[in-house]
Amino acid sequence: MATPDDLFAKLAELGLAVATREHAPVLTVDEMMAVTGDLPDAHTKNLFLRDGKKTYFLVTMRHDQPLDLKALRGVIGARGGLSFASTEALEEHLGVKSGAVSPFAALNDAGGAVRVCLEEALMRAETINVHPLTNDRTTAIAPADLVRFLVATGHEPLTFSVEAAA
Repeated sequence: MATPDDLFAKLAELGLAVATREHAPVLTVDEMMAVTGDLPDAHTKNLFLRDGKKTYFLVTMRHDQPLDLKALRGVIGARGGLSFASTEALEEHLGVKSGAVSPFAALNDAGGAVRVCLEEALMRAETINVHPLTNDRTTAIAPADLVRFLVATGHEPLTFSVEAAA
């Protein structure tokens, strides 16, 4: 599985500019906001989900955006109910531990088993703050650069509207 150094090398190879801040490890959005809330622009929450057919989804959205999983199902094309995937599946497919989930983990999904879904409103921010495969750092990246990174990893992201999922 890729390390943060591997991730930063890939970002550099793609010519993508990022800024990273080190901080104490965080496990929740509240903990993250306590140490990075002063960073400008969008902060995220990342949900690793699976549907009734064992299709996996990585959903990234604004940290303060509530969401109804039942409503999200149709918007992202899930079949059957959506639920949180196991920590074992998270480590197997995305190579990260709970608390370190972010779209950057698509780098570890070489087989393309995970569908990456990005909230539409999040993509309008100037920068998006996410963990770089570990929960003791936060990396800011422009939305268009995040999409370029995802496409380079073989993940054409689905952009969804929370309002459509309501």
